[in-house]
Amino acid sequence: MSDGSVGGLLREWRRRRKLSQLELAIRAEVSSRHVSFVETGRTTPSAAMVLHLAEHLAVPLRERNRLLVAAGHAPVFRQTPLDDPDMSGVRAALEQVLQAHSPYPALAVDRRWNLLLANDPFNRFLDSLDPKLRKAPINLMRLGLHPDGGLASRISNLAQVRAYLLPRLAHQAAVSGDPELHHLHDELVANSPFDTTEPDRPASGADAVNLGVPDPAEIALPIRIRHRGAELTFLTTVTTFGTAFDITLDEIAIETYLPADQQTAAYLRRVPNNG
Repeated sequence: MSDGSVGGLLREWRRRRKLSQLELAIRAEVSSRHVSFVETGRTTPSAAMVLHLAEHLAVPLRERNRLLVAAGHAPVFRQTPLDDPDMSGVRAALEQVLQAHSPYPALAVDRRWNLLLANDPFNRFLDSLDPKLRKAPINLMRLGLHPDGGLASRISNLAQVRAYLLPRLAHQAAVSGDPELHHLHDELVANSPFDTTEPDRPASGADAVNLGVPDPAEIALPIRIRHRGAELTFLTTVTTFGTAFDITLDEIAIETYLPADQQTAAYLRRVPNNG
């Protein structure tokens, strides 16, 4: 665990990235001796050096501010709430992207998978849930994976979805260092509806096939959702903003659902008329 010093925090991030001091030094084009001096507190890095090392460690913007403060410098990345007037342009752009995806579902979440915005097709999925499950903040991971989340009972290939998402959530928690994501992952694993001694098979025997470990190269998750008597098949993808300079925007992800077959596409085109 870090002692809270800039050196200790940088060492923690370096170890989280599984890099040696020499490997970080080569990446950042500085001497390994300088990296060592920074980590041990023998040298206090400038703000520029803190940001330089943080860039090569892929440290999230929120944590870069923490590094700067620990080194005695002012934070440089602002964090503006999405409902702040200064973010009106960003919010409008996000809403435009989501609505442009209609008639297919799309939504925006924060770094902990809490729902921020959604287009009308996705909101129709929420409208059919128990009102108590629609109270903010709505966590998309809990909504889809927790037995009491509301959508889990409607996902036909739940075992496959869990096998795809849980390792990625664990990876996200590890690389971000966010304890809340660790707690979320542990909660979802603890409440698994499947036999944890055989993680590739549902305990009930439904969909009892060997799902295996998801290929990290897969970029889209297939998901089958029952809705109003129809079974809809989607491919889902997640997009993030790689050049953001505001912490809020840096932590937003857009999740889109594309129909995986003609039946799903046709249903979604009709859904406004279905109520």
